[in-house]
Amino acid sequence: MSSSPRPSSSSRPAPAPAFRALPPTADVVIVGGGVMGASIAFHLAEAGVSDIVVVERGELACGSSGKPIGGVRAHFSDPLNIELGQRSLCAYRDFPHRPGADIRLDTVGYLFLLTDERQAADFAESVRLQNSLGVPSRMIDADEARRLCPYLSTEGLVAAVHSPTDGHARPRLVVHGYADAADRAGVRFATHTRVTGMDTTGDRVSAVHTDRGTVACSTVICTAGAWSGRIGAMAGVDLPVRPVRRQLAFTERLSPSAPRIPFTIDFTSSAYFHNSDDGLLFGLADSRQADGFDTTWTPEWLDLFRDVVRHRAPALATMPIADGWAGLYEVTPDHNALIGRCGERPNFLYATGFSGHGFLQAPAVGEVVRDLYLKREPCVDIAPLSADRFRTGAANRPEAHVV
Repeated sequence: MSSSPRPSSSSRPAPAPAFRALPPTADVVIVGGGVMGASIAFHLAEAGVSDIVVVERGELACGSSGKPIGGVRAHFSDPLNIELGQRSLCAYRDFPHRPGADIRLDTVGYLFLLTDERQAADFAESVRLQNSLGVPSRMIDADEARRLCPYLSTEGLVAAVHSPTDGHARPRLVVHGYADAADRAGVRFATHTRVTGMDTTGDRVSAVHTDRGTVACSTVICTAGAWSGRIGAMAGVDLPVRPVRRQLAFTERLSPSAPRIPFTIDFTSSAYFHNSDDGLLFGLADSRQADGFDTTWTPEWLDLFRDVVRHRAPALATMPIADGWAGLYEVTPDHNALIGRCGERPNFLYATGFSGHGFLQAPAVGEVVRDLYLKREPCVDIAPLSADRFRTGAANRPEAHVV
């Protein structure tokens, strides 16, 4: 088995915008060519900002954004995450028109499976909050959960939550949709270009060094995902992000075909599964996984998934596997993102540390960072997501619905 997902002819991204020579100067240097960097580049260019360079160490979407299928949801416990998710869902539904690309959005819904009364009470409280913010999630019983997802065994299920307007899309198609539109607007994409350092003058970053040359700049925006801690350190900025490997597996073609099911999550174990082309995709967060940048896919990981799922969805435990994939989560201490402008380096902005939620929040965060750059009031108050919160002892508001 390989460590890359099997491609689908209908989901292969278009070629990346052509590499252009790295300019000696730029108004904005965005470090990271994943979904966050591409979204911010698009939103800045759309607002009339010119002279933008996106620096990416590999190909676009080669990091965490390269995952084969990304969930999109507004189902969270924190109102700020709900707002970012809801706003992004609207943007993904409109993606064929703005910026103009098919991202294979499938609103199959999310289905959280709950196995104790404390979980059910916590999720019921979150559902009330979500409903108050316009998210049509609802508590359902075990029998209805099984009707939505026929693979389930209801033994031990106390309740479930269904969010019908959530679903999944293809991250690579999103990255290239944003990047192609930004490229047409004049944004330069410097792929295969590694950032090696930064110069500071007074309290500002004055230049970004790469293995292809140096760019003098007015603003730096860090969207480097799991590598953001290293990028921040180059500018003297503390971004508490750690890399954690997450693994997925794909079944062989199923016959008969799999029913169309929600993005289904056993909340206690974190095991999840959903449709993927002609089969199913499986995932599970291994709580024993050490921090690090290793993205080797290990077939032994399947044993852990099968042990968990054998009780909750028995048929999945024996399905033949065709392939697998490993990528990195960019995790912060409270599993909430880091979004803001650095107080000590006012021309250093950042959007990172999404702890698995970056893809689903990328459209809204693109708008937020655009507004921060333009010194306008963002669409949502992202002050609680400042990286300074861990240094100043700001109120802790951890996200409970983490997968």
